[in-house]
Amino acid sequence: MAHSSFPADLPVPKDDGTCNHLMDAALPNIKLPSTGNPSHPLDISQLQQLTIIFCYPRTGAPNEVVPASWDAIPGARGCTPQACSFRDNLPALKEYGVKSLYGLSTQNTEYQKEVHGRLHLPYELLSDENLDFVKAMRLPTIEWEGKQLVKRITLAVEKGKVVKYWYPVFPPDKNVLDVLEWLKKR
Repeated sequence: MAHSSFPADLPVPKDDGTCNHLMDAALPNIKLPSTGNPSHPLDISQLQQLTIIFCYPRTGAPNEVVPASWDAIPGARGCTPQACSFRDNLPALKEYGVKSLYGLSTQNTEYQKEVHGRLHLPYELLSDENLDFVKAMRLPTIEWEGKQLVKRITLAVEKGKVVKYWYPVFPPDKNVLDVLEWLKKR
């Protein structure tokens, strides 16, 4: 199965309450490397203008066969379709006031650079390889093949704090439509 689509019978994630603390939460003073300039990390706490950060567990490598164990995790599958839907809707996001858009995963920057180029993303990906942001914000995680990965969650941040979050996110490729609907009503 291609990474740009996903099976219709995936398990749907449930809201387990692990993000209820996020409204109005201050962003931590943490610097994360980006695919645009890894040597000058982005200080998350300095995001003052409306920014969308969509957190995703991991993107698959080219020609990687997605194992059934990954598909069995509710909400895990769909990182590439989500990234592409944000890519395709970036002009609309900007039209409704989004200053910046970032994807964030716990994969390293080198891996993310490949994804960034392959998917032709017009926004940067942030690496939280050491889980600094995930831990500071107390974001939910999943364990898979011995690695701790962030669960799929999208944050709208402004003036150094969370102003809206979407969790659980499902289906992943429709998340951007939920964000746009919120922006239109804002």
